[in-house]
Amino acid sequence: NFGPYQYPEKLIPLFATNLIEDKPVPVYGDGKQVRDWLFVEDQCEALDLVLHGGTFGEIYNVGSHNEMYNIDVTKAILKILGKGDDLVTYVKDRPGHDRRYAVDITKIGELGWKPKHDFAAGIQKTVNWYVEHEDWWRAIKQKQADYAAWMKKQYGELNKA
Repeated sequence: NFGPYQYPEKLIPLFATNLIEDKPVPVYGDGKQVRDWLFVEDQCEALDLVLHGGTFGEIYNVGSHNEMYNIDVTKAILKILGKGDDLVTYVKDRPGHDRRYAVDITKIGELGWKPKHDFAAGIQKTVNWYVEHEDWWRAIKQKQADYAAWMKKQYGELNKA
């Protein structure tokens, strides 16, 4: 899932915040890993529906049918922020990195749920939130040693100021 307030280690907030700072964004391998992007408000509504209308003990997969390559997500963020491809840095893929995440959302659909946000609307809202809330994510990036250690472990010196 994705949306406002997501910790900036995940793809969308990491890329949005790096690009706001004119720093490179690290794309694993060829960037053709496929993810199903669900806007956080839709996920919350799905969880509420399952809690109040689902059958106890049943499993309900939640997804959006917004399957996209990571590189296409990257390009969407670049476009929203008016940045160029020169800030994309391809890095060695992680061993065992999943090529595709997908779920069957038929069962939750039987409860009458479907996502309200398409990817374009959700990513615009999310990136705008990171633009408008720099104080929130900058505090994390600048002050939390665990975030700095995670970035160094994942990407080496790529994001060094």
